[in-house]
Amino acid sequence: MIRVPVIAFCCAASLTVPSVSLGNPLQNAASTISVLPSYSTTARQVLAAPLIIDARIRSAVRIKGEEAVNVPPGRMRFYVEVDVLALIRGADSVPLRLGYVADVALDARGKAPRLKKDRVLLFARPVASRRDQVQLVDPDGQRFWSAELDAFVRGITREVLAADAPPAVTGVGNAFHVPGSLPGEGETQIFLQTANNAPVSLQILRRPGEQPRWSVSLGDIVDESGGAARPGTLLWYRLACGLPRDLPATSIDSGDAASAVIAREDYQFVLQSLGPCQ
Repeated sequence: MIRVPVIAFCCAASLTVPSVSLGNPLQNAASTISVLPSYSTTARQVLAAPLIIDARIRSAVRIKGEEAVNVPPGRMRFYVEVDVLALIRGADSVPLRLGYVADVALDARGKAPRLKKDRVLLFARPVASRRDQVQLVDPDGQRFWSAELDAFVRGITREVLAADAPPAVTGVGNAFHVPGSLPGEGETQIFLQTANNAPVSLQILRRPGEQPRWSVSLGDIVDESGGAARPGTLLWYRLACGLPRDLPATSIDSGDAASAVIAREDYQFVLQSLGPCQ
């Protein structure tokens, strides 16, 4: 029986690789996969992973017995060694060879895919005191490489690392609706709470005979010209996946019941426009 600790250990080369591609241009069969994970799933993995690595599997040994008793149904546990081709995200260089534990999804026949020589993208975190080991951030932290997935991941990584990247939304602060001079006219402003206390606000405009319009502002100045968050962007992800499903009662000025009702309706309008987090 192969004994592998939770953090997974094995010897690895001490050489390091910079953040440039050193990979074999040949692609494996998995690279023809064209179905991409959702933006939400990929953004969550990118945000959780201090290391994003392009690698080729050198070996994969199945782990059995007591080290595999907690493997989820439909998966099989392997200790995997890879040769690093490129470091897509990471503050430092990494060894040319890395090891980790992966719970690999089985195919429709209940068989594990052939892993050796496959090219993969890893969403991982380093293991303390073991530079030759990484830990996947979630069960799908090992994904089969494709040119489309590689470009998709790199694009989201650039968004996440940008100096003006939108912050994580942690809640809703104050919200209020101001009626206009005409029936059916008015504006709702909703101020959001964020992980780094950066100001983010929502504005919903109502005009008689028109559909409501909403916009999001990043910064102290409320700017309606920015428009709504575009799907498939980090700003959209922060809102769609960070906003609570209902406007908290503590956020609304209860002194004007009619305005409070409109503020709640406008908040739901924003959620419906954003769509599900997936």
